[in-house]
Amino acid sequence: MKSIIKKLIQFNMTLSHAFDRMIPEKYRIDGNRYFIERFAPSYIQDNLIVYDIGGGKNPYISQETKHKLKLKIIGLDIDQKELNHAPVGAYDASICADITQFRGKSDADLVICQALLEHVKNVDQAISAIASILKPGGCALIFVPSRNALYARLNLLLPQNFKKKLLYAVYPKTRESQSFPSYYNQCTPCDFRRIAQKYNLSIEKESFHYISSYFSFFFPLYLVWRIWILSFHAVAGEQAAETFSMALRKCP
Repeated sequence: MKSIIKKLIQFNMTLSHAFDRMIPEKYRIDGNRYFIERFAPSYIQDNLIVYDIGGGKNPYISQETKHKLKLKIIGLDIDQKELNHAPVGAYDASICADITQFRGKSDADLVICQALLEHVKNVDQAISAIASILKPGGCALIFVPSRNALYARLNLLLPQNFKKKLLYAVYPKTRESQSFPSYYNQCTPCDFRRIAQKYNLSIEKESFHYISSYFSFFFPLYLVWRIWILSFHAVAGEQAAETFSMALRKCP
């Protein structure tokens, strides 16, 4: 039975991917992959002090890059166990703290915050903390799923245990990476712009993306969702983004 279900899911995913090839490329760029492979790398230079916020056991910067560019990397995470399971030597220092309660020393050249802020209840306080970590002229690179995404709205409506069982059944590999509750509080491009201005952060670069894989396991649902995305974007523009990235520069 499990084999039949697995084959059925794979067939639906194949149909979903085939349909995507028919729509414009801008709607097919995976936001998280873009952040990892293109958005963030352009900001990583020699001899930087980098704070990886929420990276835990999976820091963004590899040890090879760390040593090659002579970077000092500080890991900050709410879970000490996550920090303890990071590769040996990945962090030069680690801080176990809630980002919404943390106050920095204005010593960071770069802050990397990837897929974390949707999991905090107060994004305003989190961005305030990020601003306190950055030195004047420093930059924060943030990737976040948007509250306006359909999966985010469903996430907020469905019970946590039910969501986890459904997600793990369809995408078993997410069992370890998707276990934290999501709130999506103020996680929209408009909200981020307003909060950034409040804390003396200028928006240096933005990137908006209109795809996720959550519904690809059932093609009829995926088709309806993709039509919705195209229609929503036509009306609301970048506010319809499923995910987005921002580079926030701390003003001198």
